[in-house]
Amino acid sequence: MKNENFIASHLLKAVHFWTDSGFGKYGLYFIRDKLKREVDFLVVKDNEPYFMVEVKSSGNQDLSPNLKHFSTVLGVKHAFQVEVEAEYVDADCFKATAPIRVPAATFLSQLV
Repeated sequence: MKNENFIASHLLKAVHFWTDSGFGKYGLYFIRDKLKREVDFLVVKDNEPYFMVEVKSSGNQDLSPNLKHFSTVLGVKHAFQVEVEAEYVDADCFKATAPIRVPAATFLSQLV
C-alpha cells in the first residue's frame, strides 16, 4: 500500500499540473471490473483513457495479466508496470505502445 500511495501522489501532482498548464483535462482513477480484475491507476485525458499504471515493489515479476487485459479492452496509449525497487534505466517509457515493465525512478522522472 505504501508504494501505491507514493506513486499515486506523483500521478495526482502530474494530472493537476497537466490540466492547470492547459494540456487538456486530466483525471486519475482506479479501475476494477465485475470479475475483480484491477489495475492501480488509470489516467484519462479529455475523458478518454490515456495510460494505466500497476505498481509492484520488486522488479522480478512478470507483467500483470490485468494490465494486459485492460490495456487491450480500453485501448490505452500506454500501460506501465511500475516497479519501485528496480534500478533506473535511461529510456523514454512513453515511447512504448505495448504494456511494459518500468523502474519507478524512470517513470517518475518523465511525468512532470
